[in-house]
Amino acid sequence: MPGRLQNKVALITGAGSGIGLESSILFAQEGAHVALVDINGQAVQKTHKLISERFPNVKSVPIQADVSKEDSVKNMVDEAVKAFGRLDIMWALCAIQFNNAGIMHPEDDHALNTEERIWDLTMNINVKGVWWGCKYAILAMRNNPTDQSKGLHTGGSIINTASFVALLGAATPQLAYTASKGAVLAMTRELAMVHAREGIRINSICPGPLKTPLLMDFLNTQEKKDRRMVHLPMGRFGEAVEVARGALFLASDESSYVTGTDFKVDGGLSSCYVTPLGEQILPAPSSLV
Repeated sequence: MPGRLQNKVALITGAGSGIGLESSILFAQEGAHVALVDINGQAVQKTHKLISERFPNVKSVPIQADVSKEDSVKNMVDEAVKAFGRLDIMWALCAIQFNNAGIMHPEDDHALNTEERIWDLTMNINVKGVWWGCKYAILAMRNNPTDQSKGLHTGGSIINTASFVALLGAATPQLAYTASKGAVLAMTRELAMVHAREGIRINSICPGPLKTPLLMDFLNTQEKKDRRMVHLPMGRFGEAVEVARGALFLASDESSYVTGTDFKVDGGLSSCYVTPLGEQILPAPSSLV
C-alpha cells in the first residue's frame, strides 16, 4: 500500500535530533525521499544511515547547513533539488546548536535582563531562518514538474515551527524566543495568502512543552516540572513523535484545503482554563528511533 507521502521529496531541518529526527523517520516510512539538514554534520549522518538501513527503497541525502545564514539556506534547497529533481515539502524546524525547533537561549529572559546580542541571535535563527527557508522553498516548488502517474504536482507544503508560547503568556519569561515565534505565526499566515493560488500551502505547527532532553534538563527540579504540569490537561508532556505526526498530516495531500493555520499539537494546553483531576489512563507513544 503506498505511503501518505509516496514519491514526494521532503526537506527537514533539524533532522539530527528530536522532532526533526522523528519526522525524518516517519516521512521516510510514508514513502518520501528526504533531504536531511542539520548544523551538526555527525548527527545528520546518523539519521541518514538509520533511514538507509530501515527503508532501502527510500533515498536520503545528508546536508550540513546553518539556517542563520542565507547562502547556507539557499544551498540546502539547491542540494535537495539537485539530488531529487523537485521539492514537495519543507518542514522548517530551524535547528542550530541549541534545539531542533529554533534557538531558545539560556540567557533569554524578560525585557530588563535580555541582552541585545541574545535578541539578535534568536531573531536571526528563528525568524530570518524561516523567512529564507520559505523564500527558497517557494522558488523551488514553483518549478516542480507534474507527474500524474506518481501523484506529483506543482507547488507543495511548507510547515514552519512556531510554539504555544506565541499564543499564551508566561511568567517564566524567554522574551526573544516568544517574540520570534509570534513572528513565525504572522509571517506564515501572510505567505499562505500570497501563494494560496500557486498550489503552495504554508502552515505553522505550535508544539506544546515536549519531553525532550533540553526541556527536561532545564526542568531539573520537581517544583519546576509541577509548575508547568498543572496547566497540561492530559497530565503529561508531549513527545517529539506526536509533533511529527501533526507535520505528516500537513505535509500530505490529506490537508489539501488547509493553509495559513496555527496547527496546535499541545495536548489541549492553549484551550484550557482548569485541568481535569485523576491520572492519565493512556501511555505516551513510543519514539520511532
